Amino acid sequence: MLNAAVLLLSLALGQSGGEAAPVTTATLLDEMADLERLGRLPAPSYRTVQFSSFDRRSTNRDAPSWFANADGFGGEPLPAFLGVLRAPDESGIGLYLVAEVDGPGAIVRGWSAGMGGILRVFLDGASEPLYEGDAYAFLARRSEHFGAMSAASAWLGRDPFVQQDADYLPIPFAEGLRVTWEGSLNEVHFYHLQVRCYEKGARVESFAAPGLSEQVRAWLAERAAAEDAAAEGAEVWEIALAPGETAERTAGGGAAGEICWFALNLSGPDRAAALRGTLLTINYDGAEEPQVEAPAGDFFGSGVGLNPLEAVPMTVRRDGTMICRFPMPFQKEARVRLENLSGATVQGRAEIATRPRPFDEQSLYFRARWRVDHELRAQAGAAPCDLPYLVAIGQGRLVGAACMLMNPLPAPDRSGNWWGEGDEKILIDGESAPSTFGTGSEDFYNYSWSRIDLFDHPYCGQPLDSGPGNCGYVSNHRFFILDDIPFERSAALFLELWSHVPVEPLSYGRIAWWYARPGAIDDHRRLQPRELLVPAIPNWGEGVWSEEGEATRRPATELAPQASAGDVGAEESALSRGGPLLSWSGAGAAERLALEVAAPEEGLYALYITALLRHDGPILSARLGGQVLQREGEQVVVLRTPGSPRLLGFGFDPVPLRAGKHHLELEIVVPGQALFETVQLRKTGGPPRIVPGAVEAEGLLVVSASPGLEHERQGMPADRWSGGAHLWVKATKPGDLIELRVSTPATGSYRVKLGLTKSWDYGTIAISLDGRRVIEELDLFNEAERASDLAPQVDLGVFFLGDAALLSLQAVGRNDKSEPPYYYFGVDYVLLMPEEAEEK
Repeated sequence: MLNAAVLLLSLALGQSGGEAAPVTTATLLDEMADLERLGRLPAPSYRTVQFSSFDRRSTNRDAPSWFANADGFGGEPLPAFLGVLRAPDESGIGLYLVAEVDGPGAIVRGWSAGMGGILRVFLDGASEPLYEGDAYAFLARRSEHFGAMSAASAWLGRDPFVQQDADYLPIPFAEGLRVTWEGSLNEVHFYHLQVRCYEKGARVESFAAPGLSEQVRAWLAERAAAEDAAAEGAEVWEIALAPGETAERTAGGGAAGEICWFALNLSGPDRAAALRGTLLTINYDGAEEPQVEAPAGDFFGSGVGLNPLEAVPMTVRRDGTMICRFPMPFQKEARVRLENLSGATVQGRAEIATRPRPFDEQSLYFRARWRVDHELRAQAGAAPCDLPYLVAIGQGRLVGAACMLMNPLPAPDRSGNWWGEGDEKILIDGESAPSTFGTGSEDFYNYSWSRIDLFDHPYCGQPLDSGPGNCGYVSNHRFFILDDIPFERSAALFLELWSHVPVEPLSYGRIAWWYARPGAIDDHRRLQPRELLVPAIPNWGEGVWSEEGEATRRPATELAPQASAGDVGAEESALSRGGPLLSWSGAGAAERLALEVAAPEEGLYALYITALLRHDGPILSARLGGQVLQREGEQVVVLRTPGSPRLLGFGFDPVPLRAGKHHLELEIVVPGQALFETVQLRKTGGPPRIVPGAVEAEGLLVVSASPGLEHERQGMPADRWSGGAHLWVKATKPGDLIELRVSTPATGSYRVKLGLTKSWDYGTIAISLDGRRVIEELDLFNEAERASDLAPQVDLGVFFLGDAALLSLQAVGRNDKSEPPYYYFGVDYVLLMPEEAEEK
């Protein structure tokens, strides 16, 4: 934890070299990809500290509130800042000190999960801020603000600065840094600001936005030209290991050098078991205990199985090739050893390239230590605990960390169970309070809000999340390259284990990548064969299935599946907790699979499906009780993934259902094998108003829409809007068109009526049916101040319709009183009344 004595940093680590080149924005950009420098002690010396919104009640491990968790949600007992500069006024707005450094330094990383208000960044005692504006925009997107993004055309095919919710654009300063925030403590204000604090006398040139774009272009050009030349001349090592066998290679010929390229590709009957069960060790210069010890796959950050990633120091390719670019210096030689503890034959190949490199009193050994706890009892907020990644004594620097989990799901639930509420704590050089204290595990890994999507960046990634939600097999990694953390005497890295729901057994593997001078010691215990396994995901216990009350959930195999074509059966999966998955394969486009679900009582119901995504999965549309289902504005569900299989839950917008049984119809849009685990129906509200005979517009199939035209189901007051929702069409200009397919009960004559919504930002629309323009201009602006209302029912007339009709609605203009963006409109329902019934 940073305190006032640490915050006004005037480091007396010794004078920098007399004629050393100054630190500039350009040199810091070079460091973003310079792995060679990590193998030496930093010059000039610096400390890396983190200013963050951690809970200020957390002081030290022997004091109360060590695991306090009010760290940016708003309304915390103590302001999550260094100090209060101006108390909140009547509106709740105050002024707070975020960071303060006295002396030369550089901002090397910012992160935020959401922070409004006004952030002001002052360099070198200036009265005018370098930046004044939205806090999130600086912490997580400042490269865009300063024009670096426009120059960052491509590096590793991705943005070199923005990494999910973090931004790595360096901001150097010569004399000092001061950051303030003006905002409300009652609003979300999560932040990290990592800062290098250089030794006294270090020459640093302060950041200046003019010219940054040219610097970035030059830097990217150099990076693009510097391909993996280190791989040239690599020694190829063919590998074939029976169970229990070992093989090794010695790199180096008795002179100082480094391994500059290490690539490995392993396979076996079960690749996940082969990558976890093959133990990789590397010993430098005859050391009896290896400086590197990890399962082969986990060393590269892959996690369970083969999970592609592309980072600055590590790559995992889809063909199985895993590459490490971290330089591994040695004085005479390095011994690379593989031991097959997987229980089955492992084969593959390795490539090891070396080159000369001096080794002196500034040189560091590369180290990596993996450890695992397979039988953890995660007790949520009742008993969080600190899990050690590394505790070391010596001199060096931290350069990365990763975790590999098996997080069981206690019961069928598409949202899973978040495992990473806990904070990172990094203690350097004997600190009793961390100089890096975080706000959550996902924040440490550069994302936020326990997201389940896979992502891949030059410095971080989530290559594995097998699901559903955050459960199953998970892997997160982050490399500290520009934001490396040097230490003079000791380093300790912990992450709290804090799950949202108590669960056991949880398996938590983790690795720390670091460099240190010869003679450094750490808390690593040699890995045991029983640890090098892929833990099975436990099945659900008894009593997890529900058939009564306001929700039902059942295995998909038990829902009386009937297919119009293709093969229906069951398939086992290691990711499934509830038995075999329902398999549907061999069916072409427009074929359907029907499942039977039941609504216990009348009301609004949301449908949830848990399905296995694979590379050969289908794209489907869904109907429930004849109503087209939507999710996030889309009417299709994509059950395919380019990476490892994932078991994910999909929730659809609620639809009104009568009590009783209903058919869930799944129709193939793009063929592939579909695999379903569970289906759940959850009541979200009481019986809504239903217009007799009406077809809900939000459930109609969208046949086509103008490019860029957004549309979605929007919940509305259920006592007034039919079905408790309408189709919200976000037209932004005249000409925006949406076409809807309206099914009819039978061929015949119908009087067609529409229920529409009017509101303060709605436009005028034209309406056509089966290509015939019926209404040229209908004004849907609502006179009531900023309120939505039902428009009078619109009678389109009598039409002879086939099995379906095409309803077209087009924005054509706006009322002069309409507010931006002017052209929205909403459709509540379509009412088809047989002509004979109308006459009666």
